[in-house]
Amino acid sequence: MFAEMANPDPTAETRKQDHIELAFQSQIDRLALDSRFYYEPLLCAHPAPGSLPTVTLLGKTLRTPIWVSSMTGGTAEARTINHNLARVCAAFGMGMGLGSCRQLLYSDAFVADFDVRGILGRDLPLMVNLGVAQVEALLERGEAEDVLGRLLERLHADGLFVHVNPMQEAMQPEGDCFRRPPLDTIAELLERVSFPIAVKEVGQGMGPASLRALLQLPLAAIEFGAAGGTNFAQLELLRSTPEKRQIFQKFALVGHSAEEMLDFVRALYAELGDVVRTQALILSGGVRDFLDGYYLLRRAPLPAVYGQASGFLRYARGSYETLYTYVEAQVRALELAYAYLHVRE
Repeated sequence: MFAEMANPDPTAETRKQDHIELAFQSQIDRLALDSRFYYEPLLCAHPAPGSLPTVTLLGKTLRTPIWVSSMTGGTAEARTINHNLARVCAAFGMGMGLGSCRQLLYSDAFVADFDVRGILGRDLPLMVNLGVAQVEALLERGEAEDVLGRLLERLHADGLFVHVNPMQEAMQPEGDCFRRPPLDTIAELLERVSFPIAVKEVGQGMGPASLRALLQLPLAAIEFGAAGGTNFAQLELLRSTPEKRQIFQKFALVGHSAEEMLDFVRALYAELGDVVRTQALILSGGVRDFLDGYYLLRRAPLPAVYGQASGFLRYARGSYETLYTYVEAQVRALELAYAYLHVRE
């Protein structure tokens, strides 16, 4: 007779019944397979939690190669959103970019919306964010070093993002007018300040000539802000008159995806070699989930993280627990991708 012993698989009967009942619902059309990857199930054990490769950005180590892209400030929800995001970044070791800090140039009324360093901690990168139009004006008045230095000091930030958005400004009813090319403004700023500078677009990406110029500047990072996510030219058109919307709508359909921009950067990196001075990439714009992010990360020729905005924003508006659960699942899925998926070249 067999000795009495505990059942080593107590859920087997119900699990097998589930398999029978769900088998037909679980069929996947081969045409729906993701052709970007080879699936290699034999080469790794299940990855341990916390096993993602680390990335150095702004001299600080990220345990998870995800960047929470610039969000918001100056609204009733902003403080909750930014504080939830900082808290989850601290939990998973991610970097964070603040929304436009333009309001802080004129008033301290909204400082609490952006003041997240105490939540994020000192060991993770935090970037403030300002439009190139405001940087241009500060340079013209000879105030850039002083005003921007105080802004970073007030928020205990590691550096400044300059967002470049000529199409958004042109579509915006209250938009600013650039008096010189953004590249000239960025180059002058780099000469005048000693803190790290990064550059990003805001939803339409950048073509190869712009990327060629930026890669040769001593930037802490280039963030793609590619087409495929929130398009701020389109957003401003929705705030405009019907007549303007009808005429200018086509401009919202111009731009470059993150995949296309990465192809540009790969080709430029191979061509320019040691002339490349930019230190890192933040791969953002239309990154819907961990698979999009993983695909871009594995093809990046520079140290890289991938950025998401809308996905995080959707959950950050609610409870922190809901946001944490969402990020935890994204991080675990990314760990599994690193273990079992190889990118097809």
